Amino acid sequence: MKESRKVLVAGTGKSGIAAAKMVMQMGGEVLLYNSNKDTDAQEVRANFDDPDAVQLILGELRPVDLRGVNLAIMSPGIPMDSSFITVLDHAKVPIIGELELAYQASKGKLAAITGTNGKTTTTALVGEILKKHYQDVHVAGNIGEPFSNEALKTSEESATVVEVSSFMLETISEFKPHVSAILNITPDHLDRHKTMANYIRCKKAIAINQTEDDFIILNYADPELKKFGKSKSLKPKVVWFTSHGKPEGDGLYLSDDCIFLRENGMEQVVIDVHELNLLGTHNYENVMAAVAVGLKMDVPLDEIREALKEFKAVEHRIEFVRERCKVRYYNDSKGTNPDAAIQALKAMPGPTILIAGGYDKHSEYDDWVKLFPGKVKKLVLLGETRDKIYECCRKHGFDEVSYAEDMSEAVKACASFADEGDYVLLSPACASWGMFRNYEERGRIFKKCVEEL
Repeated sequence: MKESRKVLVAGTGKSGIAAAKMVMQMGGEVLLYNSNKDTDAQEVRANFDDPDAVQLILGELRPVDLRGVNLAIMSPGIPMDSSFITVLDHAKVPIIGELELAYQASKGKLAAITGTNGKTTTTALVGEILKKHYQDVHVAGNIGEPFSNEALKTSEESATVVEVSSFMLETISEFKPHVSAILNITPDHLDRHKTMANYIRCKKAIAINQTEDDFIILNYADPELKKFGKSKSLKPKVVWFTSHGKPEGDGLYLSDDCIFLRENGMEQVVIDVHELNLLGTHNYENVMAAVAVGLKMDVPLDEIREALKEFKAVEHRIEFVRERCKVRYYNDSKGTNPDAAIQALKAMPGPTILIAGGYDKHSEYDDWVKLFPGKVKKLVLLGETRDKIYECCRKHGFDEVSYAEDMSEAVKACASFADEGDYVLLSPACASWGMFRNYEERGRIFKKCVEEL
């Protein structure tokens, strides 16, 4: 925040509230803004110890409201083409994101992880790896705890890992992790970014301020990232990981059910995947990325191995719920795009009854649906995208499709379709908005419905 004293914070969700509190802790004056005039002002003010200390503006933002404001902080959920951004531009108020605000106030070592899929699992695992070596560890960002809630708690002895989304990377200026990672890039959030080129540009921005003294962890099997890692303009040292063959130079790879580390021409086994509590090749890729981050954050390999063996799947990411009548139920509510849903489906060891559908992020479902024959016994569809997904199924000759009006109906339908030895999987391939507040609520409602069977 530097010298700024009066700050506009746009957004009254979790990130906006965290940013506002941080500005106030640093002695700044906060103008909290939400373009939705129907926002419950009392509910927003209840987040603060002194509700009267925050000036709240709802609805239209006028130039007169910006008198004395010398910085605007955007919550990541706010698109940069929102109409009120023009008002800020005309008033010449500089704009940064909540991630940038937190970064500028944080101390110690910092790792940052992005990618279309696997961010949350990898970030959580890196957090556990860091805890094996550092006394003061902070895990924040898109994983659920805003970085602004943690930044002022850090010290020079701290180690922090943040999960960062493409939305968050749109509004950085100085953000520079010592270790960054891009796990993969596949189509997502095109309703916001409009084109893949814009989406890719945002992801690559994680490295924009890194120097030759820093590191970036990249997926060697991802064509876009392989090209990025070999570009002359990229300054940080590249560490590769891959589940397909071996990478060039230093890195990690999967071979014969073992994860190997190649470093300075020497190779060693990191871990046998059967020692992990995670399912699926995509999770082995997450593990490799986490190991690379841990090593470049100076955690010894023996301590990393301990963390790997103890780590269990995060909530809502191929999370085992229960076994009933010899049918196993898994919650993958975090599978909010087709590529994530593909990975979850591939991880199921047997015939699967699948719950999918939700908010339309302008995704295409062909590659996902092509996996259904011989794998998916029945598809139960919910939400806004159900007709679009059904038409895609028809195009590819898959007709084992049912509709459900809510999660309870969907779970009961799955239980009726399932036979002994089958798997029931919630992996929607879509966002949760419209039917649920977020993917967490969707996943917890699914688990409640399963437990009530």
